[in-house]
Parts: sequence; structure tokens; C-alpha cells
Amino acid sequence: MAFWILTGALTLVMAGFLALVLLRNKNGSGEPAAAYDLRVYRQQLKDLDRDVARGIVTAADAERLRTEISRRILAADAQVQAAETGAPQPNGPSRVTAAVMALVVVGGTAALYWQIGAPGYGDFGLDHRIALAEERARTRPGQQEAEARLPTSPTPEIDPNYQRLVEELRTATADRPDDARGQQLLARHEARLGNFKAAYEANARYIALQEGDVDPQLLIDQAELHVMAAGGYVSPEAEALLLRALSQQPEDGRARYYMGLLMGQVGRPDRGFQIWAETLRQGPPGAPWIRAIQAQIPEMATLAGVDYRPITPGGTADGAPALPGPSAEQMAAMQDLSAEDRQQMIEGMVSGLATRLAEEGGSPAEWARLITALGVLGRIEQAREIYAEAQTQFAGNDAALEMLAAARDRMEASQ
Repeated sequence: MAFWILTGALTLVMAGFLALVLLRNKNGSGEPAAAYDLRVYRQQLKDLDRDVARGIVTAADAERLRTEISRRILAADAQVQAAETGAPQPNGPSRVTAAVMALVVVGGTAALYWQIGAPGYGDFGLDHRIALAEERARTRPGQQEAEARLPTSPTPEIDPNYQRLVEELRTATADRPDDARGQQLLARHEARLGNFKAAYEANARYIALQEGDVDPQLLIDQAELHVMAAGGYVSPEAEALLLRALSQQPEDGRARYYMGLLMGQVGRPDRGFQIWAETLRQGPPGAPWIRAIQAQIPEMATLAGVDYRPITPGGTADGAPALPGPSAEQMAAMQDLSAEDRQQMIEGMVSGLATRLAEEGGSPAEWARLITALGVLGRIEQAREIYAEAQTQFAGNDAALEMLAAARDRMEASQ
């Protein structure tokens, strides 16, 4: 309701200003235009007398011109007298134009909003939008429903010999459902044919036949087949598989790509952008999920309200994410600064790191660096808040949690 009140008031004010410009009476302020005309005509009479005296204008022409100028002087004087006495000037056409202008502004604004706006959409604060996203995530369609909504795709042309071999494989696996190798091959070839539903069903049988802990890559393969079968939609079934895989391999790029995609689909592009930004930094360059993220992250950043700057994928030689720090130029410049200026420069670097981690996320080492730096600067409470946030970010990643705990201990020791 507040939006409509504000929009309506602004529209009416703008229409009112435009109407006032058209309806403004000439006697409102300053002299009327007729006063200027009156001075011009009187000057013309003086110039006419001089022209007659010099012989430029004949007496007959002078008399005719004098009569015409006098007539104009009388008309201008009448207008000046009317303006001075407050007599209104004729402005009928201006009233019509003002009314049409007001209708155009008000009606055009309403029509434009109806076309590109969201009539009936309520005012939602951040907490409300997050709650709606969580509700959408809980109630979103399952795998079967998502597949049922997809349009029928055309049947691709398949080599008859290859088709015959796949048919024989289907028959063989149906006769021997406990043949793990057969189920694995069937899943692979069904996926090549674009039969993703049949592929994930065969892959599910292959996973069920595994002994001991299931390889996380198998779970991610299964989730990927679910996503492909649903036309790019990450269903609750696919999400469960991804979470199961990430609990064993938290840094897996392919699983993190699909989790970021899920966040965007349920209305949390902020979390999706964080996941993708962290995954890009981890690399490796050229990985299929890196190329997919690079193609989609600008749109995700726009939805998240982040001013996106391209992130270079990659890491250090040992595979750990690169840890950005002050450049050589910055280090040299700090040597020439006073203690106060050096402190301000350090504060700026720490604030920049905190902002980037809040918007884009980062590696455990970067979160640990921020916690330690805040402790050195004496901002203990903020460091503790950052530590609690980082624990949530890297829940289930024991190595990351150990690194963060070490940074917390250093921070506490700096008091």
C-alpha cells in the first residue's frame, strides 16, 4: 500500500507541475509580454518620424504606417491595462492541453507499470523473502513431477547397430538385475541416448549393489542424471544426493556447481553466488563446472545485487586456493607511511577482505586470515562473529574447521 501511495503522489505532483507551466497566467510575476510590444511600437513611431525627416519614407506611406502602428499600440496598451488590473488572459487551449497532459502522465504511468511491473505484489522485506525462499525450497516439485512437466522431446536419430546393442544390454540386465557391471554400462549408454530417466534408474541399481561406502562421485553422477532428466531443475531427490556427496567431499566442484544452481532456483541467488565464487577460486581452470559457472555467474550476481568482477579460476602449485594479500607496491608504500596512516591502510585492507568474503565467500584460509587480522586490530567481538559465520560456511569440512579453530585461538591469544 505504501508503494501505491508514494507512486500516486509522485505522479500527481509531476502532472501538477506540467499543468502549472501551461496554465501559468502571464500576470503572475514580472511584466506582461504586451509591455515589451508597447515599447517596440513606440520606438517604431520615433524611427518613422526620423525616416520621414531624412526622406527615406514618403508622407503618404508614413501616414499609413503611423495608423497601423498606432492601432497596435492601442491593442498592446489594452493588454497591459488588463494585466495590471488582474483580468485573466484567455487560456482555454492551455486548460485543455494541461488536462490532456495530466491524463497522459497518470494513465501512461499506470499502463507502463501494468505491463512491466508486478501488480498485486506485496512489500517484502529481506527476512520475509528469505522465509519465502525456504518455503519454496521445502514445497518445490519432486523429481517425478518435474519430469512430467517437461514437453516431449523429439526422438534423436540413432545408428541402428548401436540401438540394437543397447536393446540387447537392456534385455541382459533385466535377466541379471544383480550384475553391477551390466547396470553401470546400461546407465552410461542410456545417458548417451538421452534417456536420462532410464539412466538414473540403472545407476540407482548399480549404487544399491555397491558394498561399503559409496563413492561420492557415483552420488554426484546420479544427481547429475536427475538434473538432466528434469531439464536442468535440481529436485529434492538430486539435492539429497548432492548433500550426501558433499558431506564426504565438501570441495567437489561439480557438486558445488549444482548446489549453487539450486540456490538460484529457490530464490537465494546470494547464497548461489557465494558458492559459485568460492568454486571458481578453487579451480581448476578449464574444468567443465568452471566453464558452466563462468557462463552463468554474471546473471546470478545481478540477481544477488552484487557488483560482479570476473574471478580468475586457479590455485597454487600444491592445489590449495591462492590466498590474495598486499601487493609488493602496497608493502613498499606502507614503509613510507606514518603509524596512523599505516593503521588506516591496514584497516582498509581488512575491511575489503571482510566485504569480499561476505559477498562472494572464500577459502578457509581467507576466513582464517580475516579472523586473525581482526584479533590483531583488537576487534575481538567482530572476529568471534566472523568465526561463527565461517563455522556455518564450512560445516562438515574437518580440515577447514581445524584451520578456523587455530585462527580463533590466535585471535583469543591476541587480547
